[in-house]
Amino acid sequence: MLPKSKVDLYAAIRCDARQGLSNRALQRKYGVGFLTVQKALSSAWPEPRKPLPPRVTRLDPFKPLIDEMLRADLDAPRKQRHTVKRTFERLVDEHGANDIPYQMVRGYVAGRREEIRVQAGRSVVEAFVLQTHKPGAEAEVDFGDVTVRLGSEVVTLLPVHVPHVLLGQGSAPDLRPGGAGGVLRGPRSRSQRAGRSADREGPLRQP
Repeated sequence: MLPKSKVDLYAAIRCDARQGLSNRALQRKYGVGFLTVQKALSSAWPEPRKPLPPRVTRLDPFKPLIDEMLRADLDAPRKQRHTVKRTFERLVDEHGANDIPYQMVRGYVAGRREEIRVQAGRSVVEAFVLQTHKPGAEAEVDFGDVTVRLGSEVVTLLPVHVPHVLLGQGSAPDLRPGGAGGVLRGPRSRSQRAGRSADREGPLRQP
């Protein structure tokens, strides 16, 4: 059975190439051309698909007019701003857009209105901040204690989440005193929690 995705196809080609299959054998096995095999052997990730050019529509000659209306709405009172219906009516009455369906105008205004607000600095652009964590430099401590029995003694530990950045596994709970990657408080016995404080802090050691 042939791979379903291009990534899987590239992985299968690379795997068979390591087993000794020739370029021609790979072409016959997967039904691809010489260039596809060469691209798979040179990179495990397929090239991103080139974006298609915008499709020409009947609305294109009227888009600058719609943009002008939407920009005028930026400084207009709320009740005087163009609704989709009002925009469509102006295109028909003032500019002869008799062949333009209402749904086409509505679809364009729905996306273009927010773009114009962003361009004018009137709206917040959604984005994300890529975070990086140095190994062993940070840890997250949840609220609440975890009580466990170690031998004959009941002790309480604080859950600590340590980012495993080198392993690519996100964060994992570490309840051991002296674990990896942060600062741990504990363990404390019940009697110590009720009276004397036996907290100790220190850098966590790498296992």
